[in-house]
Amino acid sequence: MTINDSPLRHAICIIEEQSGFTLEDLCRACAANMESGSEIIIELVEEGVLEPTGTSPAEWRFDGLSVRRARVALTLWRDLGVNTAGAALALQLMEELEVLRSRMTALGGG
Repeated sequence: MTINDSPLRHAICIIEEQSGFTLEDLCRACAANMESGSEIIIELVEEGVLEPTGTSPAEWRFDGLSVRRARVALTLWRDLGVNTAGAALALQLMEELEVLRSRMTALGGG
């Protein structure tokens, strides 16, 4: 069984389709404490990595894709010391790689 047909894959898809996560929800989903986690998430919003709806952190609502992106960015920051600009670049490259892999699979090359 691969991740593409596993229950985990379905759970990931469900989270990505949800919306309405608050800043506190996002911190909790990323296993980050509210104080330092919210500071990093605010930086990620300022960097353009995350795009919430709402005009202020208290009103922000994030979608499931933001949860996924924030988890990766916070892991890069916490475990590797990557700053938010570096996390933004890494996320962009990982997403491009995922698109290329999907194309290869669709063409029968992967």
